[in-house]
Amino acid sequence: MQRRQFLRKVGGAFALTVTAPIAARMLAQGQRSEQRIATGESDVMPGQPFHIKFDSALRGDLRRRLVETRWSDAVTTDWRYGMNESFLKALVQYWSADYDMDAAEKRLNVLPQFRADIGGLGVSYIHLKGRGPRPKPLILMNGWPSSFVEYAKLAPMLADPAAFGGSADDAFDVVIPALPGFGFSDRPTRPYPVSTEALFHSLMTEHLGYPGYLASGTDIGAGVATRLALKYPESVMGIHLSAVVDPPLTAQSPPLSGVERAYQASVAQWEAEQGAYNHLQSTRPQTLAFALADSPVGLASWIAEKFYCWSDHGGDLLQTFPSDMLIDNLMVYWSTQTIGSSMRYYYDNRHFRPKIQLGDHVSVPTAICMWPKDLVTAPKVWAERFYNVRQYSMQKHGGHFPGWEAPVAYAEDLRRFAKHV
Repeated sequence: MQRRQFLRKVGGAFALTVTAPIAARMLAQGQRSEQRIATGESDVMPGQPFHIKFDSALRGDLRRRLVETRWSDAVTTDWRYGMNESFLKALVQYWSADYDMDAAEKRLNVLPQFRADIGGLGVSYIHLKGRGPRPKPLILMNGWPSSFVEYAKLAPMLADPAAFGGSADDAFDVVIPALPGFGFSDRPTRPYPVSTEALFHSLMTEHLGYPGYLASGTDIGAGVATRLALKYPESVMGIHLSAVVDPPLTAQSPPLSGVERAYQASVAQWEAEQGAYNHLQSTRPQTLAFALADSPVGLASWIAEKFYCWSDHGGDLLQTFPSDMLIDNLMVYWSTQTIGSSMRYYYDNRHFRPKIQLGDHVSVPTAICMWPKDLVTAPKVWAERFYNVRQYSMQKHGGHFPGWEAPVAYAEDLRRFAKHV
């Protein structure tokens, strides 16, 4: 099944104002970079703070494209065929006429942004220091089609819990990196140049100097957290996941319970009804990439539809995700021209990333945090086949983007887990 295969594998014209010039750091030495990271050899450059700025050329070109859109027809007024025509037209109208680029820059720069060269790849990340006596290092990882924008509400709660009615003893040093080919991290120039878990482990230990850390992730980020725990159990103190990697089953595996069979059926149904994007991005991402890189309306249609289908919005998407938030996230993809590279991540993981092996098991303490409106919700007994599950919860509200949809519940669940690792 495509989504389960993907989860198993993923384990799974912009202007910058910076304090020092940042040259394009592509992967001319990608193979040697992977070797450096794997052996612990460090050529990491100090992280440079930067500020996001949309220059006048980008603004003008974007608005021209939005205004000159040639619209497709539609035969329904709902979401059965995919994107809702009236919703998309209203969102594009707001983007072209009312979206305040200056205000957007301020929102996107609230969390401290950095870039660093790690093994030859430019990696962007947020590093928000905790306010407390002993903040725990935490790497927080999103998936697709999200970005750090999803964590605008959650990250401050985790870093400064006392400011939100909690205890300073529960503070985290929050690190939010952008996956290779996502956002302001470099776009790889060849297939699968480096494993994300090696890259992010190097970021946390060699670059930021944390000998041990916690990892939390959704979607692709959950897969990366899983791989971190498998590869670096001496450094990863615990992982907190909103999606699970399927265990490799054999004839000797215990028989599936009724709950597990029902879960597998729900995954199959989801793949049949909503998994087309996954199959396309895992097999022919470049075909669609050329279209979406050229059309901001195409980009908005491809991404915003996922926010509608995968979140707990009760029928009113903009009540949960205001237009500014949806467009801020779109701007991360549009301004960096990373929609193509973000989709190629699926292809690379399906075709090049080493598979989970028979006998692999996550020994690191694991918290499973399920959200009722996420793509699928794994039962505890299924997660226990592969993970050392110390905490399992099914939240009351939330979907695929819980950092934005339910930040309080996310923070509370993560703090509860961190107290015991």
